[in-house]
Amino acid sequence: MALKVAIIGTGKRSRYYYEPLLRKLGDEVKLVIVWGRSAESAKISGELFGVPWYTDLDKLIKETSPVIGIVAVSYAANGEAALMAVEHGLNVLMETPIAPTLKEADAIIAAAERQKLKIEVSEQFHRRPHMQIILKLLETGVFGPVYTSFNDFGGHGYHGISVMRAFLGFDAKPVRVLGSVRDFDIGPTMAGSGFSADAGQYGMRKETQEHGIIEYDDGRLGIYHWTSVGYNDPLRWWRSARFLAQKGMGLTSFTAGDYSLNLTLLEKDGAAPRPVAIAKRLERVDGGNLQYLEAHTGDEKHPVVRWDNPFASKADGRGHIWEDDELAVAGCIMSLVNAVKNNTSPSYGPYQARLDQELVLAIEKSSKTGKPVVLPLDRQ
Repeated sequence: MALKVAIIGTGKRSRYYYEPLLRKLGDEVKLVIVWGRSAESAKISGELFGVPWYTDLDKLIKETSPVIGIVAVSYAANGEAALMAVEHGLNVLMETPIAPTLKEADAIIAAAERQKLKIEVSEQFHRRPHMQIILKLLETGVFGPVYTSFNDFGGHGYHGISVMRAFLGFDAKPVRVLGSVRDFDIGPTMAGSGFSADAGQYGMRKETQEHGIIEYDDGRLGIYHWTSVGYNDPLRWWRSARFLAQKGMGLTSFTAGDYSLNLTLLEKDGAAPRPVAIAKRLERVDGGNLQYLEAHTGDEKHPVVRWDNPFASKADGRGHIWEDDELAVAGCIMSLVNAVKNNTSPSYGPYQARLDQELVLAIEKSSKTGKPVVLPLDRQ
């Protein structure tokens, strides 16, 4: 039976991500209502989605009885809206980050635990297919332990931290952070963010570079890099994440809209790297939905490692077309749905999201003080 879902907020992601994804996941979830702060925005979203709209959350819950609330609001309002939804008895899928401050994050988590509700956070970067096959490989042990993990401009803030942590394992414990955040002048480019509507021309602007070294309790390292123009400027065209492991290494890169994976182990004589070949199986040879990814390792115990797309087309071939990021966000939704149905923990959850944000704040604090920051941070 499909769980009833309310979209809390009228942010743009509710229109281009959540509502379309809820339709695609129609066997599991059903959008029944939308809530907005203003009648105007709520009415627009309600009519667009073809569902009733409300500005009164109490009335919404009383009249429609949703089980899940998907919070889609602005960054600044995310923590406040999520707390409101939880306090009204909804299991919640939140946007990232979980909250701007740790104090807000703790209030949301505590409210959910008091009412025995589930929280998932829509941190999708580590759920993308290319990341999932890497994580499956690391689980088998063919690479041995990962010693150092890097976010090389692969994602900003909590997104990049999450990718970096994924290679080391989400159960690994960071204990100390050294950060440096610097602003630099960059010249005018073709990127939209460089355009000044007032001046009517491109002008000089700032780039903020963020760099962090995260030390773990077992001596391993996480290295984090980001630039504020990393998403939309040809000046900084390369996005990547990588890891150095006992028996090999891996590099993901994203350029010109395409991902590439370079994963290597060693040849038996130890004299050369042995590439791990990744095979992608689609519905048809000429395209269609992704069915699964296979990694051919050459390892005797684990020659083939496979990740199956949980949203692959049915046997009759009638399925939705999914982009990689859609698959990842759909995974966030289903993590919460499964947690609610089975009374289990979400696969990522609020504590992981809190830690990602804590590391972002620690990098900023270390940069301001010029000193390493010992974890955990004081609640802010």
